[in-house]
Amino acid sequence: MTPDAYCQQKAAASGSSFYYSFLFLPPERRRAITALYAFCREVDDVVDETGEMQIAAAKLAWWRAEIASLYAGNPQHPVTRALAPFIEKYSLAREHLGEIINGMEMDLTQTRYLDWPGLERYCHRVAGVVGLLAAAIFGYREARTLEYARDLGIAFQLTNIIRDVGEDARKNRIYLPMDELKRFEVPAADILNARQTPQFRALMEFQDRRARSYYDRALAALPAADRRAQRPGLIMAAIYKALLEEIAREGFRVLAQRTSLTPLRKFWIAWKTWLAY
Repeated sequence: MTPDAYCQQKAAASGSSFYYSFLFLPPERRRAITALYAFCREVDDVVDETGEMQIAAAKLAWWRAEIASLYAGNPQHPVTRALAPFIEKYSLAREHLGEIINGMEMDLTQTRYLDWPGLERYCHRVAGVVGLLAAAIFGYREARTLEYARDLGIAFQLTNIIRDVGEDARKNRIYLPMDELKRFEVPAADILNARQTPQFRALMEFQDRRARSYYDRALAALPAADRRAQRPGLIMAAIYKALLEEIAREGFRVLAQRTSLTPLRKFWIAWKTWLAY
């Protein structure tokens, strides 16, 4: 299997909404963003699939060393070999790849966040910098596009957090800030034990407003000159905003279920959004 084929298989197997935004890209940019996405999946899987924290930490350390090898011109893993041709071409910053690993390392040692600034730091590392790297691959002319890309990445992560509250709670993880649980009178035990209360719904409505504010900020920052190039991100925004609306329509019942959109609906949203820009 070639490095590109490995990355393609990794992206397709995930079933992620991101896959649909790649479909309409020219082949070279599609190869680059698929390799970046595969990298993100690899390091995320280290945390999700490795039971022992010390083993997971060692694997992430290996990936950090592999990034050094990539920028030294000697990548070993199929994902970094697939990324290699695009590092210089699209000016993919080494520190951004390192920040993604920093975010994954937070997941090894932290299962709660005291406040929004702490959670925002995590979201920036695991998603905001991914937005910056993706924007570089898609192409941009104006610096404000990077503001758009970072805020859009954070909006995606906030959407994931809302969708996955119950799933994360079953792993003893709560990504909702503790001070906000206190403000809305939601004990952590309610989340861990999947107790759906009016207070929990109010808390989730607040999280929903925050996520939407990041979508609004991102889209307001995107210069008209770069909208066409950044269509993959706009496709993702349309898909994820549709997911948020579905979650809200169901009454934020995220403790007991994981809301998703059908592949056909995702493809239809992607196609409509691509044509719109």
